[in-house]
Amino acid sequence: QVQLVESGGGLVQAGGSLRLSCAASGRTFSSDAMGWFRQAPGKEREFVAAINWSGGSTYYADSVKGRFTISRFNVKNTLYLQMNSLKPEDTAVYYCAARRSPGLGQRPQLPIEYDYWGQGIQVTVSS
Repeated sequence: QVQLVESGGGLVQAGGSLRLSCAASGRTFSSDAMGWFRQAPGKEREFVAAINWSGGSTYYADSVKGRFTISRFNVKNTLYLQMNSLKPEDTAVYYCAARRSPGLGQRPQLPIEYDYWGQGIQVTVSS
């Protein structure tokens, strides 16, 4: 059974930092591209960042560029999202996702490009 389990969310003040982790099991994700998405109440799921199988190629939404860093540690089948300089508008449920392809593809920002999803974790940034 394929599972993606997020951890590391919580409540933080504006300007603070959090690191999200996504532990993958049931499949060898070291050959999969992966990504992070988020969804705020009443809004559509929004792309945050993506990374190819090796970690050598990354792609970010403009809204998080320079503040967030996506990385992965394939030995542990784990994906990370380091979030710095957090803003209240970053408040959302964050989801990790994996696609059965090693590269980012042409549309890494689209949820339909991903085959597996975690259950999500809440991140709340207070002002």
